[in-house]
This record gives sequence, structure tokens and C-alpha cells, in this order.
Amino acid sequence: MRSVHRLARWQRQLLYAAGLVLLATGVVWLALHYGRRDDSLPSALEPWAMRLHGLAALAVVFTFGTLAASHIPQGWRWTHRLRWAHQRSTGVTLCTLAGALVLTGYLLYYFAPDNVRPALGSLHSILGAAMAAVVAVHRRRARRQRVA
Repeated sequence: MRSVHRLARWQRQLLYAAGLVLLATGVVWLALHYGRRDDSLPSALEPWAMRLHGLAALAVVFTFGTLAASHIPQGWRWTHRLRWAHQRSTGVTLCTLAGALVLTGYLLYYFAPDNVRPALGSLHSILGAAMAAVVAVHRRRARRQRVA
């Protein structure tokens, strides 16, 4: 009965694959952008890392929308009934982080003035790293519940 709440296989695969691409391209872009030792021109790979990052972000936002329609409401009911409060807290944290990442990514792409861009980029990077960590915790807790 507990396995009913698991994500559909395609949702898990798309979410984790796109999430890994997001994380990898973000790290690659940071390394390319801030890893230069001199004031040389930016790497030709930087724009490609961002293009792939944006494409993966679209896949994650789409998949997160499917979670909002099924997994999240069902999980909210189950955590109340089965007393899985720790799953609820990481789920709420994931939703909050996802919203903040979408907002900061949107602002970086469309609205950030040059004087705000570095701070907003740093915030976006920190939120991305936090998202990866909380996803791992959320998965670990769900796995423990399935075993118990």
C-alpha cells in the first residue's frame, strides 16, 4: 500500500535526469565563469552550459507540475494519516526551494540589473545546492518508510 504513493517511473526518471543535468550544468558554468585565472574572455562553453541548464529547467518545471497535480496532494494526505511528518517538512522545503529557484532564475534571465546580478546569481547557486541536498534527504526518508 505504501508503494502507491511512489512517483510514476517516467516522472522519477525525467525528474532525476533533468535535475542531474541542472546540477551539472550549473556547476560547470560556475567553474567556467569563476575559475578563470586572468581577465581573459569567457569560455565558449559558458553560453552552451546555460542553454542546456535552461532546457533542463523547463523539463524540471514540467515534471514538478505533474507532481503538484498528484504526488504532492496525495503525499500531504498520507503524511497526516500515517504520521510521516518528516516527509511533509522536506516536501514543503522542496516546493519552497523550487519556487525560489524558478523566481531567481527568471529574474537572472530577464530582469537583473548588472549591479544585482552577482548577488542574485550567488543566491540562485546556493538555493540549487540546497535543493540537491534536500532531494537526497527526502528520498532517503521515503526509502526508510518503505522498508519499515
